[in-house]
Amino acid sequence: MSGDPRPVGEDDLHSLIDGRLEPERQALVEAWLAENPARAAEVSADRVMRERLRARLAPIAEEAIPARLRVANIRSRYRYAGARWFPMAAAAVLCLAVGGAGGWVGHSLRGVPTTAMAAEAPATQDAVAAFRTFVVEAVHPVEVRADDKSHLVAWLSKRLGHRVAAPDLAAQGFRLMGGRLLPAGAEPAAMLMYDDDRGTRLTLYSRVGDGDGRTLFRFAREGDVAAFSWVDGGMSYVVTGRTDEARLLTVAQAIDAQVRGLAPERR
Repeated sequence: MSGDPRPVGEDDLHSLIDGRLEPERQALVEAWLAENPARAAEVSADRVMRERLRARLAPIAEEAIPARLRVANIRSRYRYAGARWFPMAAAAVLCLAVGGAGGWVGHSLRGVPTTAMAAEAPATQDAVAAFRTFVVEAVHPVEVRADDKSHLVAWLSKRLGHRVAAPDLAAQGFRLMGGRLLPAGAEPAAMLMYDDDRGTRLTLYSRVGDGDGRTLFRFAREGDVAAFSWVDGGMSYVVTGRTDEARLLTVAQAIDAQVRGLAPERR
């Protein structure tokens, strides 16, 4: 580990996201993030936002500079203004040009709030909607209860065509209540529900996703409902609850450790 005595600060986190940290400093910052999971989740979300913003601006970067902002055209407008007026005119035009360029780039970002750029795929929206619908149910929150767990897992796995697991979250203070099958467009989705001794409920929503890759955790919040989502092994996972971000992240990490690399169900 580096002997750098400086504490990790916001500048370090921004530099890490931008890929501008020296290797030794980067190792120190990443070790610090490993001990601060809530900040690690924020950094992951900021990285996703940065890449989406870069992808959105890429076509603009390839466009030709508007004629009104080209130096030759600016110079020709003031060719006859006189030598003593040119420096002031050039400065004024430069200010206008900077503002114009900002507007020229910014027009593609209007209507795309930061929260929208950081939001997860439709799976998260569906998971939050399902959470709001069923978490308030007192009598029928689930279709199949936890005392028939083996049947629940086999049934959901068969319907999704992919192995579904019911993670053990006892170490995080939650116990399985049961689960149900949900529609996800033309495909099915699985939802497992958990609760703790205080009656706090959370859900694990999963459905077959695109590709076989793996993504980082992505955090989203809709009102009082928080969610962490990720993709692994052809499945999209979303854990949702009315709890703080740090606690939900520990739950997401525990789930991920137990479902990582599950293979598709053999038919």
